[in-house]
Amino acid sequence: MEPADALARRRVVVAATLVVGTALLTWATRVEPGDALFYPVTLVLALTWAGGARLSGPVGWHATNRDRGAHPLTGGVLLGGGLLVLFLLGAVAVTRVPTLSDPVDQLLDHAREGSLPVVVVLTAVTGTAEEMFFRGSLYEALRDHRPVAVTTVLYAVSALGSGIWLLVLAAGLLGLVTALQRRGGSGVGAAVVTHLTWSLGMLLLLPLVLDALS
Repeated sequence: MEPADALARRRVVVAATLVVGTALLTWATRVEPGDALFYPVTLVLALTWAGGARLSGPVGWHATNRDRGAHPLTGGVLLGGGLLVLFLLGAVAVTRVPTLSDPVDQLLDHAREGSLPVVVVLTAVTGTAEEMFFRGSLYEALRDHRPVAVTTVLYAVSALGSGIWLLVLAAGLLGLVTALQRRGGSGVGAAVVTHLTWSLGMLLLLPLVLDALS
């Protein structure tokens, strides 16, 4: 159990980080494809999530259920892969609705028109930082206040400023899965594996699926 003063400090840091991080995420997702500003803004966003998580205190990185079930790494890959398949199948429906597909295409254009290796690295770094904050420090700050539900909702709300409804939906589903992992004792490390399996898979495979269906 975290001491009351440490918990209060954690909640202040978490609240401030959530406000700043959400504003930066809105900015990053609205930068025009091909604009070099996307790279530093996204890096600052990742540093904000990770920095806030570190300043708030321990994030629960390691698993606490190693004595039962699948290894956290294996479970993370399987869960992330399942989400990846689900979203790639959903791309078939997305191509039929321009109001949904156009914003997603614009987001993916950062990889098409920019440096793919740099975008891959930024995606991995940002995904790791998001899990440290949302399933780490934020979850710890809300341990007695429905952490699975609240962290999932706040993660989805943080994506609202992007104006990309599929990104909000993705955040909700991914946030729920990784929060349930955390509640099950898999730790933030497993949530990171799930997140990166899904996000890097989407980055690399979704453009191919959309191009094939266009």
